[in-house]
Formats: sequence, structure tokens, C-alpha cells
Amino acid sequence: MTEHTDSTTTGPAVFVTLHAHDASGLIDYYVETFGFVVTARYAQDDGTVDHAELRWPEGPGGVMLGTHRPDAAWSRPPGTVGAYVVTRDVDGLYERVVARGADILRPLDDTDYGSREFAVRDPEGNLWSFGTYAGAALPES
Repeated sequence: MTEHTDSTTTGPAVFVTLHAHDASGLIDYYVETFGFVVTARYAQDDGTVDHAELRWPEGPGGVMLGTHRPDAAWSRPPGTVGAYVVTRDVDGLYERVVARGADILRPLDDTDYGSREFAVRDPEGNLWSFGTYAGAALPES
């Protein structure tokens, strides 16, 4: 199965890359639980996902993933990724992930550095933190 939707950004973007034992299931989880949007998916008839791209709907960047192939040149063991995603509606997203039974590692709370955030573990073991902290400003050159 192949789905592809052209998607553009207004500037540079960062993509988290990962592999999964059940890439199709993880894609569904990211869409249903976190709200990512599938923009490309290249899969074999047997369900193996060669490549998929999921965009974060609030800005540039997202996730690129595929089925784990230990002998591939670009291979990461499933469950070894950690990512932080900026969201404007952290309270609403938290309600969404709780309602879908996500494995909450750190409940929604305010941090000492001015963010409101929470952390979860996905079904493959990857760690995800969602919050309002958009990062420090770039230094002036």
C-alpha cells in the first residue's frame, strides 16, 4: 500500500526517525493517540512498512519510521528513541492521551523552566514528552 500527500513547511524541520516491530500499529497509535498526520506511507503486501512520514499538525517536523530490519545500514532498535514535541494545547492533548490509555510516565505539570508538559511511553517503548516549551532563542551571530 502506498499513500503520499505533498506537504510543505515554511522553513527547516526536524524529524525523529525510528524503527518498530509493528510499524503499522505504531503509525495508527501516533495518529489516534497523539494526533500526528500521515503524509507518506510505503508498505509491502505483507505489512512491512518501508517508509512512513507523519507530520506534527502544529508546525514543521514530525516522525519518519519503518519496520525494524536489524541488518539494514540505517537501523535503530525499537524502543530506543526519546522525543520532545511542542504543542499549544498541552492540556487538551493530555486529556486525549489519557483517554486512549497511554502509558503516562510523568503526569501533566508545570516545570521550573516555564513549561507545562507531560511524558508517555509508546507501545514500542519510545519516550515522548509533550509541552509548551519551544526552546531557547538562537544566539545572535
